[in-house]
Amino acid sequence: MIRQWTEEALDHRNALLYAMGVTEEEAKRPVIGIINAWNEMNPGHYDLREASEIIKRQIYENGGLPRELPVTGVCDGICSNTEGDRYTLPSRDLVSSEVETVAELNRLDGMVLLASCDKVVPGMLMGIFRVNIPAVMVTGGYMPPGHCKGKMITLTHTKQAYAAWRAGKINKETYKEIVRQACPSPGVCPFMGTANTMCAMAEVLGFTPDGNATVKALSPEWKEMAGEAGRKIVDLVEREVRPSDVVTFESFKNVIRYVMATGGSTNTLLHLPAVAAQAGYTVTPELFDKISREVPLISAIYPNHPSDTMEDFSKAGGVSAVLKELDRAGKIDRDTSGMFCSMTEKIQHAENRNRKQIHSVEDPILDQGGLAVLHGNIGTQSAILKFSAVDPEVHRFEGRAKVFDSQDDGWRAILHDEIRSGDVVVIRYEGPKGAPGMPHLETFMAAVLGKGLGKEIALITDGRFSGATGGIAIGHVSPEAYEGGNIALIENGDRIRIDITERKLILDVSEEELANRREKLVKVEKKAGGYLELYRRNTNSAHEGATMYGRICEN
Repeated sequence: MIRQWTEEALDHRNALLYAMGVTEEEAKRPVIGIINAWNEMNPGHYDLREASEIIKRQIYENGGLPRELPVTGVCDGICSNTEGDRYTLPSRDLVSSEVETVAELNRLDGMVLLASCDKVVPGMLMGIFRVNIPAVMVTGGYMPPGHCKGKMITLTHTKQAYAAWRAGKINKETYKEIVRQACPSPGVCPFMGTANTMCAMAEVLGFTPDGNATVKALSPEWKEMAGEAGRKIVDLVEREVRPSDVVTFESFKNVIRYVMATGGSTNTLLHLPAVAAQAGYTVTPELFDKISREVPLISAIYPNHPSDTMEDFSKAGGVSAVLKELDRAGKIDRDTSGMFCSMTEKIQHAENRNRKQIHSVEDPILDQGGLAVLHGNIGTQSAILKFSAVDPEVHRFEGRAKVFDSQDDGWRAILHDEIRSGDVVVIRYEGPKGAPGMPHLETFMAAVLGKGLGKEIALITDGRFSGATGGIAIGHVSPEAYEGGNIALIENGDRIRIDITERKLILDVSEEELANRREKLVKVEKKAGGYLELYRRNTNSAHEGATMYGRICEN
């Protein structure tokens, strides 16, 4: 038995179930919660209601009692470049708390969790490990890309198009047409952003059916996966298989290997450590960087590729095909397991159907992984870059600092041509505590790219990025400005050197001068109340996952 009840407590619960039409016989079944982040403000979650109905039917037909329970499911894009974006990263910890609460309060015997997007998938995984009852997930599948004037477009192109319009490169009607055509249907945005990286994380950890991370939303295959999850959870509950029984430290390392091989989102360095902590493991940026030097980039979709999307990646074989290529080169641990199958079984059933899309390890796109961890006197702990989305011509970049204390100020400056070729833009006080909430700076970098300056301007920030951000965009600088990191001491005109190959991020200012500046430093305080203030007081650094729950479990 997953849950232990006294007769009185069980009867008290059952009296309430009877009020909703549950029969006395049905009340004897294991209660399986469908933790659903469906809502009508998130296209990545809009199809999850249909999945829920399929899952309910399969749970009931296989002897369980399905009960649907809603939780938060935000879409980062809805609030991009607004004050609301300060809530997106903290919402991950909120989701983890909701999962824990509804599972423990309702004494669930098992869970099927439904989510697709950036913060919701890792938040649910955090909750799964804290509760540690039988659990599986179903993610919502990708939306196809849009098209405008014969070119592939996605949500990120709308921001680039806005900057291009403001710069006079396109007319307003073309800009509006891109907005209209960018997102043609429900589903996850079809680029290698955070959402698709997180869905892959859930699959590599073994919580979703094989192929779930790269299936098209609302397709017959996706619906069958929902049914598979419904059947599987009843089996897991009957056998009392818990996440801690199957997921190991090597499982988390396999996720990093996959992310490096595919140029996944920089936000993985926030989410994977936060999830691993709930399972009792410590994952550090140093581990990411070590694996980045061992596992090359073998598959690229936008923004790592100019036009290929999840459609192309899916046709080529998706997550399992990448794992198979890594396995052939001895770059994956095939002894790990998951809630659906072992890694060995997953690899055995995989097929690489397009070696131009998914290369072999012997013939990589880049000889290093897609993410890089930089160090220097700016990021004395760490700073993160999407290596695979930077043109090799600018792997070394030097320039003079142009400093802003908010993304809004930087964005206005780039739109008004106050930032020039050769500048190293520093946007600070956007970290976990400084913002608070660590909003993403996708809008600024989209303006840079939209103006055609992707190789001419670098950005350094203690904020984070959308997974689809390209260009010389260095984020997660730790310690952040709010906590006195050296990024707070940079002044306009300081020379900054970036060497991606050598993983260096250097401010050409003496230690003596930095000490003098520190004595005069006045910290920028941005107003926050309610949940954001709670997050500011309790979160750890980006270096540790930017979570309020970073130390809840110990190895």
